[in-house]
Amino acid sequence: MRKATAIIILALVGYYFLSVFLTVPFGEKRNNVGQYYLHNTVRETGAVNSVTAIVVSYRGFDTLGEVTVLFIASLGLGAILFDKKGKKRRLQHASLIVRVGAHMLYPLIVLLGAYVFVHGHLTPGGGFQGGAIIATGVLLMFISYRSFETSHKALTYIESIAGMTFVLTGLSGLIWGNSFLQNVLPLGEPGRLISAGIIPIIYIAIGFKVGAELTGLLDNMLKTIKSD
Repeated sequence: MRKATAIIILALVGYYFLSVFLTVPFGEKRNNVGQYYLHNTVRETGAVNSVTAIVVSYRGFDTLGEVTVLFIASLGLGAILFDKKGKKRRLQHASLIVRVGAHMLYPLIVLLGAYVFVHGHLTPGGGFQGGAIIATGVLLMFISYRSFETSHKALTYIESIAGMTFVLTGLSGLIWGNSFLQNVLPLGEPGRLISAGIIPIIYIAIGFKVGAELTGLLDNMLKTIKSD
């Protein structure tokens, strides 16, 4: 009886997937959604990077959700790794070459990360990528200098201000426009640094927020490496 029931269920599931598969219009002309964005992004948003315009403007509410998910993940990991005893970390001594190299590369990595999210509306990149690059620079300092510390209070302030900037920028579209994250600022001249309305503001906020959250995650993980 069980085998017969399982066979019937598998047959029904297979029939469902087959019917869905047969409805896919293979070989037909593609829809024009992508062409619409390619042809109208610059005119509607002022951003020459179509991917940025889609991520921050056309589907900016989804991006806000992604940033929120990252915040919840960092908060959860911090709670899991939290240690009330406060034991010291046990880290290996980095060589002189590593320390000197890290000292020279750290400001350049931070500068590169800032460049990536500030120019996100002009060139490939954006807030997530730039924030991750900055956190990579902080990680380099963590593994090179045992005495390197980050201010938890400063990271909290940066993360909070960046998140509020994102939300308030989106709400400005409701107040002075017709929808959340509507571009209410002048678009400027496409290709210029100061252009694309609110898009650079949002990407800068995302860059700082992602950088602060990932740095906090790294700090929490390193603090779990305790001495014997």
